Amino acid sequence: MAKILIIDDESSILESLEMFLGEKGHHIYKAATGEEGLVLFGEFKPDLVILDIRLPDKNGLDVLDEIQKDGACTKVIMITAFHDMETTIEAMKRGAYDYIHKPLDVYELEKALNRALSILELDRETPVLKEAETPPGSEVIIGKSEEMREIFKMIGLLCQNRAAVLIKGETGTGKELVARVIHSNSPFASEPFVILDCSSVVETLMESELFGHEKGAFTGATQTTQGKIELARRGTLFLDEVGELSLGLQGKFLGFLQRREFMRVGGQQVLKSRCRIIAATHRDLADMVRQGQFREDLYFRLRVVNIRVPPLRERLSSVPDLVRHFLKKINLELGTEVSRLQKGVMDRLAAHNWTGNVRDLENVLVEAVVRARGKVILLEEVEKILDMNTSPVSMGFSSYSLVSMEKEHIENTLLQAGWNRTTAATMLGISLPTLRSKIRKYGILPPYPQD
Repeated sequence: MAKILIIDDESSILESLEMFLGEKGHHIYKAATGEEGLVLFGEFKPDLVILDIRLPDKNGLDVLDEIQKDGACTKVIMITAFHDMETTIEAMKRGAYDYIHKPLDVYELEKALNRALSILELDRETPVLKEAETPPGSEVIIGKSEEMREIFKMIGLLCQNRAAVLIKGETGTGKELVARVIHSNSPFASEPFVILDCSSVVETLMESELFGHEKGAFTGATQTTQGKIELARRGTLFLDEVGELSLGLQGKFLGFLQRREFMRVGGQQVLKSRCRIIAATHRDLADMVRQGQFREDLYFRLRVVNIRVPPLRERLSSVPDLVRHFLKKINLELGTEVSRLQKGVMDRLAAHNWTGNVRDLENVLVEAVVRARGKVILLEEVEKILDMNTSPVSMGFSSYSLVSMEKEHIENTLLQAGWNRTTAATMLGISLPTLRSKIRKYGILPPYPQD
């Protein structure tokens, strides 16, 4: 059974908890002050500490800090008669396992205690994941499938030249990462890698974003500004979601690709650029060409080399390597040490559909690490996170009700965001092109005229 240290200045609580927990077979140590509790902690190294937040000689939070500094795996459950939000947040931030209010419900306490001890046992018994093979901060694409190996070969070939590349794939598959790896392995890696997200800039400003503008070219142009083409110099210009370019701007951009010359908006000077163009899209550009939404000549200019990044559901064998890579990265970023998975977690992750692809997997792991109360990611926590991300379709809603619910949700979100589509897309957790597509699909109109 477990060694439990109780630190509380109320003798009635010490005696009742000693009796209740002692009858369960646990070894109990008691202290009425913070100082006495720290002495007992150093002597017996208990598995769990039940710690009052208000002690006669010390603040319980300071005692918690001392316990945390020791580096032991001990779990600490804070108890208090005060119900203020700030103290609860502070205790959890400093590493408390749980926070229970007085008057104590011994069964609630026992439930928290048993859960803490089970996590402690998992921390001790679950092996650490095999170390990720690649540094988490490096630009590396994870995958061992045949299709991914073909992508690696193509990247190797592209690094030797400056051919235009079109990267296709669903949102979240890592198209930008592929572009970065091509750039960073080229002879021009020291030159800039410049990104222009064609879905996030309003149409009236896109030409200026791309080509730059001269001072006074339009209202608000208070100074001459270089565009993305000019900023890229001899490096790489990455056009994300290139399918969102308007037909008019597609023609102007095609002219640049043909002549490698451009002028800033409102300018007279002809400028030249040798930057490499890498474009990406989640849309079917060939179909857009057939529908007259995308210029065929520009399409062929961009797709000198095609790369298709497969969705994660088509390469689930990559999940274990991705999990190891992301956990190392997340731990470094969050300052955590969650390096173990409970039995069954990896199988569950490898069996998931991952409609949000690699980005979705990383987000799930970030939440799982935040939720972890020890060094182990629990299967039940992963199940909760995945269930919260489940589409209503899988929960038995009819297609009509789902459409109605989605349309209403999008309308309400747009209203909350003041019809700022970028803000609304962020609130909805979808890309701006996806939001625009759904607005068209459902025929959603603003309640007031748009500028």
